[in-house]
Amino acid sequence: MSATSLLVTDRPAIESRWRTALEQAGLSVEVVQPQQLGSALKPHRAVVLDAGCSFFDEDELLAHAGLFRALGRPVAVVLPADGSFASTEDLLVDLCLGLVVRGESEIAPAVQVLARRADVRRGGRFEYLTVSPRPSELLAIMGDGETLLLKRPLSQADDGAEVVSIELSDQADTATLQLESGGRVKIAAAEVRHETSADASGSLGDLSGIDGVRLGARLRELRQAAGLTQAELARRTGIHRPNIARVEAGRHTPSLETLSRLASAIGVSTSRVLTGS
Repeated sequence: MSATSLLVTDRPAIESRWRTALEQAGLSVEVVQPQQLGSALKPHRAVVLDAGCSFFDEDELLAHAGLFRALGRPVAVVLPADGSFASTEDLLVDLCLGLVVRGESEIAPAVQVLARRADVRRGGRFEYLTVSPRPSELLAIMGDGETLLLKRPLSQADDGAEVVSIELSDQADTATLQLESGGRVKIAAAEVRHETSADASGSLGDLSGIDGVRLGARLRELRQAAGLTQAELARRTGIHRPNIARVEAGRHTPSLETLSRLASAIGVSTSRVLTGS
């Protein structure tokens, strides 16, 4: 079954171009006018917002792009060629992780990225796996762009010997390490991701044992290092600014899901906020 996409537009020319490109990329397409958007959200993984619709001003466009980002949906924005929305383009680029399109020549490459992000299985695949520049660990880049550091030994079969070669399976969901000692170690992408997430959080979904003051301070430092204000972070995540302020002040410890949304909007991993590394 192909991934689905929602194309939000009331312009026939945009509908025709984007429907063709999306279907060629293997995405099924539902077209909806922006006024009907509220009733057509749940079934869709990927969303294309046509900013050229009369419905969208800067506030509406940012609100909708931010909503889909907060919901974890891959989203692309089509900006008019006349240069409008220039004052918010940088923020839209951040919200859409680069998928902001102005010219027709940009449609095909944007759709390829959108289709990739709409694949719900991509987080369970290795995109790249190698020996880390640091000792006693591997560096894994997953199919969704998440980067993991895998500490050795990886299993009982891993005797710590130098890695001679790494071979990914055809589906890239497993990898086999050939060791200099002659041993072979097989690891599964889904398992290492789960174990790494569990190590970072202690107890998945439960941050009750975390020092809220230190967590808030790290979140504030990372936000400021990214050049974001609390207001901008609120717009990116859909989390009210006063709530972000409470977290940063150490007066409230968020859920892991909320922390993940904040970390993603800042551009860092959840584990970095939790551990500071």
